[in-house]
Amino acid sequence: MSTGERWSAMAALVDRSRRALYDYVCRADHPVTREEAAEAHGMSRNLTAFHLDKLVESGLLRAHYQTPADQPRGRGRTPKVYEAAGDGLAITVPERRYELIAEILADAVADDPHDAPEAARRHARQRGRDIGARVRDAGEDLVAVLAGLGFEPEALGAEVMLRNCPFHALATRQTALVCGLNHAFLAGLVDGAGRTDLLPRLAPHPGACCVRLERRPPAA
Repeated sequence: MSTGERWSAMAALVDRSRRALYDYVCRADHPVTREEAAEAHGMSRNLTAFHLDKLVESGLLRAHYQTPADQPRGRGRTPKVYEAAGDGLAITVPERRYELIAEILADAVADDPHDAPEAARRHARQRGRDIGARVRDAGEDLVAVLAGLGFEPEALGAEVMLRNCPFHALATRQTALVCGLNHAFLAGLVDGAGRTDLLPRLAPHPGACCVRLERRPPAA
């Protein structure tokens, strides 16, 4: 996949309506028609079709034509149906934060189009640091903030396991890129919050976030 295609796939989920349709298709236990998705979200059929087809173009959904089980073969038009590409259909869909990573990527491309990945890491760390500073100033609990961001944190003694990746669909397609941004974001968050006791480390684990907040070793 080219760099342009990577940004396209990630930016496709910035639109709230499009993201809601994507999550709906992922949750469904069957291929979803345009009519079904439109009714579920109160959208017009044409607008629903536009968003679904954009998700197909971005590689996040796939589409084909399928005759409904209750319709005799050869009767009526065969509807177009959509399902998640890759493992999306098989997963549960907890809270996702695609708009956050899309904003980081958009800012990075605008900042340095010649080295967007490195710019994205800088922006991710700064975004995390800004949020962390607000957490510190407000006296909020970092674990509660991580839960609000969709990480599903679980305190394990002095460490924190992150049970969910808020950017799952993108991480399964571009693991190194997205996990690097996730690590940079969480490093900035911990730094901004003043949590010198925690050290974000890349620790990929099936069914969990690629980053784990470990206890920082004491200074020598």
